[in-house]
Amino acid sequence: MREAVNVDGKKVLVKDDIYTWSNLISLSRVLVVFPIIYLHIHNNHQVTAAIWVLILYGGISDYLDGLVARWRNEISELGKSLDPIADKLMAFFLFIYTVWLGWIPLWYFALGVTRDSLIMAGSAHIKKERGKVAMSIMSGKITVNLMAIYWISIFFFPEFKNVQIFFMVASAVMMIVSFVEYKQRYHKIMNGADFN
Repeated sequence: MREAVNVDGKKVLVKDDIYTWSNLISLSRVLVVFPIIYLHIHNNHQVTAAIWVLILYGGISDYLDGLVARWRNEISELGKSLDPIADKLMAFFLFIYTVWLGWIPLWYFALGVTRDSLIMAGSAHIKKERGKVAMSIMSGKITVNLMAIYWISIFFFPEFKNVQIFFMVASAVMMIVSFVEYKQRYHKIMNGADFN
């Protein structure tokens, strides 16, 4: 266990615990994807109450895991990795499903996968060189939220084309902005800046 100041100037107490409520919540977020896709396919691409509940849980759990980690004082190295990986896996499967349906353009999916792959590679390199995982940054969280709103608008509200275009463009721009900020942060950390 250690206390350190990260490059964002926050003091965070980080533990080496594996079995925490927040980690369990993060893991469960990935597991709801498969019932969502299964139910959607087997209900003739209609959204059912069960799908609503599962997607609502996926969204709430993205905030809940961090709140629980801070509330219970159980921020962990595993959790710092598991939370964004759970986000990326959930998004990957839901977005690839909607690309397969023809509802989301392939270029958008490719941009997201490329961005996330580069950020994860940078994170893995930081872990290898510095021995710990850097926490997510605010622009990354904003990007994930905009992408989620875009996906929700496509999945639940297919008639609102202008809203979908707005969130597609806004989230694509934020993918680029957040990538640049992650890259800058990566260089600060690799040049010796303290972080969580």
